[in-house]
Amino acid sequence: MKWKYNDGGRSKYFENEARDCVCRAVAIGTGMDYMDVYRMINKLAKVEVVEKKQKHRSSARDGVYKQTTRALLAELGWEWHPVMGFGTGCRMHLKKSELPRGTIIVKLSRHLACVKNGVLHDTYDCSRGGTRCVYGYWTKPKTA
Repeated sequence: MKWKYNDGGRSKYFENEARDCVCRAVAIGTGMDYMDVYRMINKLAKVEVVEKKQKHRSSARDGVYKQTTRALLAELGWEWHPVMGFGTGCRMHLKKSELPRGTIIVKLSRHLACVKNGVLHDTYDCSRGGTRCVYGYWTKPKTA
């Protein structure tokens, strides 16, 4: 799979590295401005319930919990397609031949990335040579 360096527009606003893969992937996939996505994530995080398993709220800079990621993409009209369940094993890998065409945002272990027509857009090649499991992916909403 080809990889293209893409920070989603983060460098326009920040210089340092961050654990902002959700913000970057959504900005790249939707074409939205990085800071607009950043603000949306932090707004959604304000209504999260902090529990034993979740000791703090999501942060666009330092990590976003699954439920907030799903709420964000649902709000933007993206559709979730699970491809792996408990006990099923890995059925889809981060490789061009196994992914659908078009723009998708893939859920990986502890990471999100955007793939556009088989090209991985991220700050590093997270494909692990095509062996990384895809848990599921979001597709762009259909325009009428």
